[in-house]
This record gives sequence, C-alpha cells and structure tokens, in this order.
Amino acid sequence: MQGYIIEIKTVKDDDLIVSILTENHIYTTYRFYGARHSNINIGYKIDFELESNLKSSIPRLKDVIQLGFQWIFDNEKLYCWQRFIKLFYPHLKDVETIDDFYFNLLETLCHKMIKENSKRAICKAYLFLLEHEGRLHKDLHCFLCEKEIKENISLVRSFMPVHASCTYSRAFEFEKIKELLDEKSLIAFSDDEIDYLWKIVLQGL
Repeated sequence: MQGYIIEIKTVKDDDLIVSILTENHIYTTYRFYGARHSNINIGYKIDFELESNLKSSIPRLKDVIQLGFQWIFDNEKLYCWQRFIKLFYPHLKDVETIDDFYFNLLETLCHKMIKENSKRAICKAYLFLLEHEGRLHKDLHCFLCEKEIKENISLVRSFMPVHASCTYSRAFEFEKIKELLDEKSLIAFSDDEIDYLWKIVLQGL
C-alpha cells in the first residue's frame, strides 16, 4: 500500500501516531520506536503494511519504505511541500474514506514540482482542490459587502474574491484574478504576487 504522510504525533517513549493519505482512505496508525526503522517525516510518500492488533483499535505501521521524489534534496521545494501537505490533516480530520482526487492531486503535484516553481505549482494545485470541493468562486461579488467587483479586487482565505478596500489588503489587476479563477492560470502573476497567494494558501485549505 502507498500513501502520503500528512501528520505525525509523538506519544510515549518516542512512539508515533502517523496519519497517512492513500488513494481511498486516511489511516491513523501506530509506529513503535526503534533504531532499525527507516526515517519518516511529514510529506514523505511511503510504501507500507498495516498490522491489526486486538489490544488496540489503531493498526501498527510496519515494513515502511520511503518512495523518494526527484527534488527531495531541494530544501526550498521540500519546505514548501511539507507546509502544504500538513494542511491536509486538519482539512480532512475525522474523515476515513475519501475519493481518489486528493491522492491523485498530490501525485500530479510532486511530478509538476520537478520543473516548476514550488509555490506556483502548489497554488495551482490548490485551485483544483477548491474547484473539486465546489469552493472556487468565479462569481466576482465581494465576500464581505456582497456587491459586484469591477476593479480594486483582492483575495482572502480560500481565494474568495473581495474588494481590496473592504479588507485593506493587496489589490490585483482585475483581469489577473479573473484569469486565475476562470482558467486556473498563474502565468500573469509575478513572483512577489505568488508569494502573496502562497500566504493565503497557508491560512488553511
């Protein structure tokens, strides 16, 4: 079985509770501390087995093999990847069975990041996530005042469009945001603007 580690919690004696997103399931597993274990971390893709235990409702994580990415030693890409992956745990908390969209999104993203700027690739992936969940607001009415936006446009959490004057936040060119939401295109955005969008993503999925 393969999946992405979305959360790690240390429990007694350095044992771990590890949450793993697979193609159709989110598993909460128990990993005993031991020097012979391979290293694991948030965002790692792993191949693994689960062992049921009559004494515990949480299966034991065993036979873990890390499946590396081509960019695994690129510190900037790994940092951005781990910060994005960590957002999935609170977003999907208390969910066990999921459709394959989330796993496939991460599969596509880790491949895109081989050649693309990490923040651009992640922001684009986030747009697809919002669309999949029915939360991509292409109707350009301000989330706060509910009036139509014709200029002076900005974005808040979940890329919700607002008047920049309603939030005292950064204003973008109207056509850029329209292209972002309609076509999920970031090509017109400068690196500085991408940094701004990245900070919105980090507020939570």
